[in-house]
Amino acid sequence: MPEDIVGRIRDIENKVVILRDRIFVTDKNMIEEYRNINLHLKNINNEIKGIKADLTKIKQTIKHMITEVEAFARKDDLKVLERYINLWNPLHFTTEKEVKQLIEKTLKNKGNATTEY
Repeated sequence: MPEDIVGRIRDIENKVVILRDRIFVTDKNMIEEYRNINLHLKNINNEIKGIKADLTKIKQTIKHMITEVEAFARKDDLKVLERYINLWNPLHFTTEKEVKQLIEKTLKNKGNATTEY
């Protein structure tokens, strides 16, 4: 009988050792998985920070564009300018150089006309 008890105790000790090894392997795997998950979460957080920074830049650019667009002339303003331009008709304006040439030409013609008489 004592041999039976000793045999049973050894069986139980073997089972305890096997269970301890399994628990150790399970703990090791859980720790490794925990580290992988933490690393993955850090990467995701960094990506989110980058996306937030990009979104902030996009918002600032859009606000700047809106400010610029508000400064553009409206259709009605352009029509008023078009009317004034058509009224003044700048194509008929002369340059200073053209005026001087006309004066010189007129003076030469008058000079020639007075010498002919």
